[in-house]
Formats: sequence, structure tokens, C-alpha cells
Amino acid sequence: MLLHRDLEIHPENYEDPIVRDTLENISQLGQIQQKNGEAGCNRYIISNSEDIYSVLFVFGLFRWCGWDSKAITFDIVPLFETMKGMEASESIMQTLFDLPIYREHIARRGNAQTMMLGFSDGTKDGGYLKANWSIFKTKETLSEVCRKNGVKALFFDGRGGPPARGGGKTHRFYAAQTGAIANHEIQLTVQGQTITSTYGTPEQFMHNSEQLLTAGLSNAIYGKENMITPGQRELLETLSEISYEKYTDLKNHEKFIPYLEQRSTLKYYKNANIGSRPGKRGNKAKLELSDLRAISFVGSWSQLKQNVPGYYGIGTALKTLKDQGLLGEMQALFREVPFFKALMLNSMMSLTKSHFELTRYMEEDPEFGDFWKLLHQEYRLSKALLLEVSGYTELMQDELVSKESIKIRERIVLPLLVIQQYALQKIGQKSHSRELYEKIVTRSLYGNINASRNSA
Repeated sequence: MLLHRDLEIHPENYEDPIVRDTLENISQLGQIQQKNGEAGCNRYIISNSEDIYSVLFVFGLFRWCGWDSKAITFDIVPLFETMKGMEASESIMQTLFDLPIYREHIARRGNAQTMMLGFSDGTKDGGYLKANWSIFKTKETLSEVCRKNGVKALFFDGRGGPPARGGGKTHRFYAAQTGAIANHEIQLTVQGQTITSTYGTPEQFMHNSEQLLTAGLSNAIYGKENMITPGQRELLETLSEISYEKYTDLKNHEKFIPYLEQRSTLKYYKNANIGSRPGKRGNKAKLELSDLRAISFVGSWSQLKQNVPGYYGIGTALKTLKDQGLLGEMQALFREVPFFKALMLNSMMSLTKSHFELTRYMEEDPEFGDFWKLLHQEYRLSKALLLEVSGYTELMQDELVSKESIKIRERIVLPLLVIQQYALQKIGQKSHSRELYEKIVTRSLYGNINASRNSA
């Protein structure tokens, strides 16, 4: 039905505003291309792709909204952003390539398939180490699927500002890719305040574009391909799974969502007008993690100066393998595998930007004291083990410019956050001036986002 049955649907026949808006949008895409050229609008990205129907529904909608199946001038781009989606991605793409009508569509689109990987929601779902290792392996797998089917694999990465959303040292991440990952192009989203800080002037644009180009070419230029041996992969896999278990335990903690709702700025993100989308999905009375948008989720931890999504679980994973006598192997992994080193250095940035003293008063909180201690314990463990594995005496010791930049920004950020924490406490105490304190929270939130460069 999705591929062959011809239907004619009209937006005005549907009462659901989401259905109506979607149909109107697809019907109007042709007009956009007529006015601006195909290059002005030529990709339809499908969030949260977890099965083949995520792609086929879009293909069917195009056909039913007046597009000839042999003249769809859009790349249909699945976005694999959860652990489930990444695990299913190989099967999804192979099934699509096995469909003659879809292969004909691919052939008309330059025999190339663009696929998107979601760093933000991947990290929210699986934790920092698990998400990034899963994305890395998924890219290798999808590259091979495309190669076997004679299709050019193009990756479009959904990266945000902070390390927990795929940010950090972006060029270092791409320079660390193995030869098994298709390297035809570098496509990535640039979000939040990183647009200004990274590409805001001609000089910044040229510098960062050169960095990305160099990252993409580095293996060919230096003649040394990044390799990860089977033993190193096994080590990475073990670290990934241990950190995932630790992070999953945290997600399932009964105080996890209440802590964010009652002790962070989560509910105020919608007032700051800095997100590209609403702070959460849907209108459920009870908030669930799956409903949260990554910007407000990661940003709330950043405002608390706890940066949990950027490192949580790594300390436990490293400590577990150290106790098994594998410290030397992990130190070798840091020295010899650029991908692992890139991840660890980005986590060091998240840890450097953490400041638990800001919220130490919560240690004695009757409701959230034990939860705060749980977070603080993993922070301390992650910092200690990262220093031990890297051989550094202090975090970011080889990145003096970035470290100094953080130090300068903290002089602005910390006073704002002290004021913010005071206002949050007053709100929690049901102060008569609630509206005033809520305004203080929102303004300090907005100021911190702009001052701290990659916090949202």
C-alpha cells in the first residue's frame, strides 16, 4: 500500500492539527523548490527512526500528496538516535535497498543515501560512552551495507554544542574515524550558541571549516589509518556496557525526574526561547525522560554545574576494569586509539565545567540529599580515573587555551548561577514573590547559556 497503492488525500479532511500540518507541509514542498531551486529544500529527515516504516510512511505520504513516485526530488533521511534505532539500522537500510521502487528512487538521487545519527538523544538514551561508541559502530555497519549494495553512504550528524550533545572538539572527533566509516563528506548540524562562537565571523568560519576539512583528509594526508584492534574493540565494548548499566540505573532512580523538575531550570527552558523545538514532546501530566528534548535535558544539568550526561558512568566503567587489572590496557587505549582519546578529552571538558560546590547545600536536603551524593560520587570517581588513565595531573592539561577560556567564562557564569540557585530556593519555599524569582531564573538561565559557549 505504501509503495504501490495510489491515494489522493487532502489536508482539510483531517481534524488533527499535526496530521493536517504534515500533509500541508509535504504538499507545499514543491512550491518551495520552484521558488528557491531544489538545493534550497531537498531533504526530509525522519526523527526517531526505529523501523522500516519510518521511511516508507514518508515515501507513501509524498506519493499521496501529489508527488509522482518517479519524481520525488527529496532525499528521505532516517535519523537513528536511540539505542533501539541504531541496533535496527542495518536491517532497515538493507530492507530498503532490497525494494526495487526505493532503489530506483536512490538511483535518481545520485545513487547516494543520506543517514543521520543523533548524538543528543542518543546520549540522553544511552549515556555518553555507550551512545558515542554505538554511533561509531553504526557508521561502520551502515558504510558496509551501502558498499555491498553499491550505494554511496553519506552521514549527516545531529551534533549540538556541549560534549553530551555531540559537541566539544568536533574536528578531533572526525579525525579519529576509522577507514571503515564512509568519508565522502562531512555533514553536521550546528546548533545553539555554537553557531555564533564557531562561525560568527569570516575568520572563525574559515578556521573551523579548515579544521573540519583537515579532519576529513587527515588519514589520507598522513598515510596512517586509524585502527582499532579486536582486543581494543572488546575493551571499548566492555567499558560501554558498564557505563550504560550505571547510567541506566541513574535514569531509573525514583528521584531522577523529580530532581530535574524541582531542583533544576528544566521547566524554565520554554521561557528562554533558545530551543529550536519545545522543551518536551507531548502534553502528558507526568513527565517522562523520553518526552524531554535534549537541549533542555542537557542544559538543565549544565545550569546545575553537574553536567551529568557528559561523563556519568565513565568513572564506574574505568574503575571496574582497573580492579580487574586492566589499567595498563586502558592507558594504551588512550594513547593508541584516537577515537577513545577524543571521547575522554571531551568528558574532561564536561568535568572541568562542573562545580558541585554550587549545589552543595543539597547534600543535606531531606528529599534529594542522597541523590545529590550519588551524582557527586560518580563525578569524583570519573575525574580521578580519567586522570589515572590519561596520565595527566590535571584535567585538560594539554588544552591550555580551551581551559583558560573556560576559566574566564566561569567568572561570569558562577555569579549568575549563585543568583539562580537562590531564586530556585525561594520558589521552592513558595515565596510570595514567585513571579519575580521565576523571572530571575529565566534571565540568569539565558545569560549563562550565552556566557558559557556550549552549555545547551
